[in-house]
Amino acid sequence: MAVKADLYSYIKPSAVPFYQTPSFVLGAIVVAYLVFKILRSGRRDPRMPPGPPTIPIFGNALQIPTTGIGRKYREWADQYGPVFSLKVGPTNMVVCCDKKSVNAMMDKKGKTFSDRPFNYVTNYITHGDHVQLESVSPSWREKRAVVTRNLAPALLDEKHWKVQEAEAAIFLNNILKYPDHIMDYAKLYTTSVACTLIWGQRITDLNSFWFKDFNDLMDVWIEAEEPGANPPIDEFPILKYFPGKWKKRADKCRDMMDDMWDKARAIIDERRAKGIRRDCFIDTKLDEYAQKGWPMSQHAFNNLFGELLEAGADTTANQILTLILALAKYPEIQKRARKEIDAICDASQSPQFAVHFDQMPYINCIVKEGMRWRPTASGGLPHLCTEDYWYDGMLIPKGTICFVGVWAIHHDEKLYPDHDKFNPDRYLDHPKLASDYAASPDYNNRDHYGYGAGRRICPGMHLAERNMWRIVAKLLWAFELSEPVDPVSGNVIPLDVEAYNSAILLRPLPYKVTVKPRSPEHLKTVQGELAGAMKFMSKWE
Repeated sequence: MAVKADLYSYIKPSAVPFYQTPSFVLGAIVVAYLVFKILRSGRRDPRMPPGPPTIPIFGNALQIPTTGIGRKYREWADQYGPVFSLKVGPTNMVVCCDKKSVNAMMDKKGKTFSDRPFNYVTNYITHGDHVQLESVSPSWREKRAVVTRNLAPALLDEKHWKVQEAEAAIFLNNILKYPDHIMDYAKLYTTSVACTLIWGQRITDLNSFWFKDFNDLMDVWIEAEEPGANPPIDEFPILKYFPGKWKKRADKCRDMMDDMWDKARAIIDERRAKGIRRDCFIDTKLDEYAQKGWPMSQHAFNNLFGELLEAGADTTANQILTLILALAKYPEIQKRARKEIDAICDASQSPQFAVHFDQMPYINCIVKEGMRWRPTASGGLPHLCTEDYWYDGMLIPKGTICFVGVWAIHHDEKLYPDHDKFNPDRYLDHPKLASDYAASPDYNNRDHYGYGAGRRICPGMHLAERNMWRIVAKLLWAFELSEPVDPVSGNVIPLDVEAYNSAILLRPLPYKVTVKPRSPEHLKTVQGELAGAMKFMSKWE
């Protein structure tokens, strides 16, 4: 018995409660730390720019609207200042809503702010092949070089202008014949110009694969990319395993994009197999890479030329549709522009960009005001800050996602009084093209941010501006545009300048305008230019 008692007394002191064991205490500390980190993950660093109040874990995620992010940026800028921050889980976001901050970050510190953040949904849809949204890499540099070289101003003005002029003449005849489809034919114009230059394929009608399938893809693509339309997967990766509408939309867009550009490439390969080479970007690159070797995968190559079409067609069409809407809504602007046009071009000669740009500065004002008034990329594209940066005493931590608040800047009442009004007079002292002001160190004199800023500025801006100028000048020279009239009541049907979609790329909702030739002489010239334009474009059909 004595031995047993001694043994019991020896064992008993070591039988401490489980919650006092070292392993339990260590586990409790780890769990407490993780809970602490999770609860603080949505909390804003006090050194960062101010912004809307956050909540634990989510930060501001629940406050970001699924649509209309550009307008929301303006509201937050008015409340928290021109540079404000948001938190989405552990991710930091900063939005620049004034010219000073955009210049300081995107222009002067381009190396720090020129990268793109990884986005799970975008990467999934494109397989990582989308030059505008890719991170900086040797492959990205090669793709960017393809875009900038082929869309350089010199090449456009020395060679490609003939395609633009011919398609503009065809556009005027299309809306003369089908005025109720002016929106469709405006999109056809930009798409056919871009498709001819890029893929060597002119688009002859609205049912073409190159037009219909492309626009169907764009509708799904911009919906999938809308900020707030997808769960915050990059901040909370576990969400990618949860089903939902976003996943079905991403799957659909991925399949459509692969099918579209695979089929487009197959058409080109079949043509080339017959020995037919065309004067276009893709044929030039196919010949070059066949000799020098391929710097990218076939999928990346196909997507690159698909994205070129996207950049050259969709966004420009949105802006042209905005301009047509504004011109029909405000006839006094038409009258003022025609006074300038008629002083130079009579009824026998339509305006030409290469000849008349400097002589018609008000047309340039109209184009710029359209870019300011209803910028299609209203929320801007994301930039990634690659090192800690201090701006006006505020910290922009490494890894922060930064946006240029395009709509917010364009609708700042201090910069643009009566900002909701379409008023080309704002740009009477800006006679040059947007690229000239984007490259100028005088950021206060910047015309607009419709093409972005810094090293990631849209490389298709030169093509876009020339397309818009041509369409505005030729439309106003040839036709009178007005709001439609109800055939029953005879009353004017007012155009709604607020009727836009709610996607990441703004586009007017369907509308109709009345199109009337200005005179029999103008009509004769418009119709007379068609045969020559069709003959010239036939080599790409």
